Amino acid sequence: MKTAAIVPAYNEEENIGAVLSVLTACECLDEVIVVSDGSEDNTAEVARDFGVRVVELPVNVGKGGAMKAGFVSTDADVILFIDADLIGLTDEHVRDLLHPVVSGEALMSVGVFEEGRLATDLAQKVAPFLSGQRAVHRSVMEELPDLADSRYGVEMVFSRYAEKHRIPVAKVHLRNMAHVMKEEKMGLLKGFAARMRMYWEILRAIR
Repeated sequence: MKTAAIVPAYNEEENIGAVLSVLTACECLDEVIVVSDGSEDNTAEVARDFGVRVVELPVNVGKGGAMKAGFVSTDADVILFIDADLIGLTDEHVRDLLHPVVSGEALMSVGVFEEGRLATDLAQKVAPFLSGQRAVHRSVMEELPDLADSRYGVEMVFSRYAEKHRIPVAKVHLRNMAHVMKEEKMGLLKGFAARMRMYWEILRAIR
């Protein structure tokens, strides 16, 4: 069963290297694809230095659109989506996310942070269905509606589809993992504004 990791990334030149160093060394992955979502920095160049395939989108289409672009560029049976700004990603995390889908136990897995950073741990305890770390069988990806236009609401698209169609989903605990906060990447004001846009896109998907 062929596996591929897809990393949607927008202006992540400072963070994506740590993620790719783990993914490219993981023997359980057949392919690693970075989708540079209209990045204005050197995200694509950093990714190429790791020898991965890079899909460059000319304009920013949002997380859902970037994930869709990565999916259509591979023929893998199991797709692993990994955020570009993770802290603490390990080979074990990758294997744990893939295992339920590769083994046939589930058609989707979703990772939930534990013992990482208080803010991200709390957010995922409140809403674990919003996690961006998940493995999905190709058969599910081919049926998902509105993925390209979902932006940050993409996780809600996954979760609502799984619930509606009673797709078996495995919850995977990701210990000692966290995100780089938007405020850390962009500064307090710009980061806060970006966070509010993200929440709005999630709420729009819920509605």
